[in-house]
Amino acid sequence: MAFVSFLGRVLFASVFILSAWQEFNEFGVDGGPAAESLTPKFNVFSKHLSVQTGLQVPDIESFYSQIKFLVVAAIAMKGLGSLLFIFGSSLGAFLLLLHQAIATPILYDFYNYDVDKKEYAQLFVKFSQSLSLLGALLFFIGMKNSMPRRLKKKAPKTKTG
Repeated sequence: MAFVSFLGRVLFASVFILSAWQEFNEFGVDGGPAAESLTPKFNVFSKHLSVQTGLQVPDIESFYSQIKFLVVAAIAMKGLGSLLFIFGSSLGAFLLLLHQAIATPILYDFYNYDVDKKEYAQLFVKFSQSLSLLGALLFFIGMKNSMPRRLKKKAPKTKTG
């Protein structure tokens, strides 16, 4: 059963590892295609957040060169989180959970499109898939925390006398 659990974690984490590896290979000097696609999405998200909550998010054009650091952080969270998750670490699951919670509403902004548009359906499907990954991570963390820890048995004391 332990092998099946390990294999399941490897297969689950492979989604994140392959994504991080692809972004790492395409990174270049400016952050690559990931930074290029993240810039307008982040700009739209920050405007939407400002309108809905009144919070001011810094304008993306003012730190366009720093967007590559967001991509580096995403690569690091996915890479490190995946490796830790494979070996059963809750910290790895939390890193992947944090990445999914931040990236999902920014990257898959179906809420900015009309329901009749083709982009709406495509983004909504990807958003739903990301939510299922988020749910699986929450399930793993819940199961990990609900299992009792193994206690080392103390050697029985010998009776003298």
